Amino acid sequence: MIHVVQTDKSVEQAAADLAVAVEKHGFGVLHTYDLQATMKEKDVDFPHACRILEVCNPHRAADVLTADMQICLALPCRICVFEEDGKTKIGTLRPGQMMEIFPGAKDIMSVAASVEKDLCAMIEDAR
Repeated sequence: MIHVVQTDKSVEQAAADLAVAVEKHGFGVLHTYDLQATMKEKDVDFPHACRILEVCNPHRAADVLTADMQICLALPCRICVFEEDGKTKIGTLRPGQMMEIFPGAKDIMSVAASVEKDLCAMIEDAR
């Protein structure tokens, strides 16, 4: 259910490259969270760099939400760029497997598979 790869890039560079890859694949970045900075604002000393990109393709989102509004619980898709054990990693949850928990998702599994393929391609492009 989890897809994670390692890169030699810094978290900052991988996140910037990921934003370019997201656009290249017809998605948009809705928001980017800097988890470490947010934690610092809350007076929490969090030692790991982490960027969380919320991404969406509105046409595909409309398709899946029309089939089952409960899928809004899983949207937008998130791709994370983070530091772990001194290494930079890029990862996401696989939409195809995640959709299995929604009763109405059987009719949109092809959309979920297509989104999953695109998310993995974005990660590879940013790698």
